[in-house]
Amino acid sequence: MNHQAQPLPAEIDKAMRQEAAELDRLDRDVYRQFDRDPLAPIVGLGPKNAKLAVFGRDPGKKEVEVGLPFVGAGGQKVREALYRHRHGQPLPDFEASLTVGDDLFWINTVPYKPVGNKAWSMAVKRRFQPLVAALLTRQWDGDRVITLGREAFLWFGIGQSREVRDALEAFWSREDRFTATHVTQLTLDDGETKRFVLAPLPHPSPLNQRWFKRFPELLAQRLADLKIG
Repeated sequence: MNHQAQPLPAEIDKAMRQEAAELDRLDRDVYRQFDRDPLAPIVGLGPKNAKLAVFGRDPGKKEVEVGLPFVGAGGQKVREALYRHRHGQPLPDFEASLTVGDDLFWINTVPYKPVGNKAWSMAVKRRFQPLVAALLTRQWDGDRVITLGREAFLWFGIGQSREVRDALEAFWSREDRFTATHVTQLTLDDGETKRFVLAPLPHPSPLNQRWFKRFPELLAQRLADLKIG
């Protein structure tokens, strides 16, 4: 089943492939293992009228295998909480985890798997930022974004004014950052702007011991507060 609701615009697909060809830390072995094109971006997108975007860091091994973002261990935590929020019961199987997210917009800071799942450098994120920002601004009509982890949240400051970056940093230092929201905007290279309401959450990784067990309840509260049915 194809769970990508809309195709990647040809010009963005081409630009991402060109950038990927230059990546030193692209995990080509994993792409080869699953017979996947290492230059093909793993971008979920979703309906243009999706009420919510889920914004993460980068894909992992399972994402390469399936060809969709947010399907590995961390992504399943998101999809499981979404399913429980909507149906009041545990996620029954993998296919249901994909279907439950069909009406959301899924995207990462960089749509390629890095070696060792070590975060991409700021230089790499800067190279992909205009392309990802264009997708968030032009391929999606919504404005509410759940960001997963510090890097995904602070991504919204890349290439923006110092005032925007400082406001993001200040918000992230707040104790209530996982319950409050922060309004910011992206400005594209051509001057087009779009306002976003960011609802940050911790990264849903078992390595993030402080927040891992609380993640489902935090996400459930976010979905309720943002009125996501």
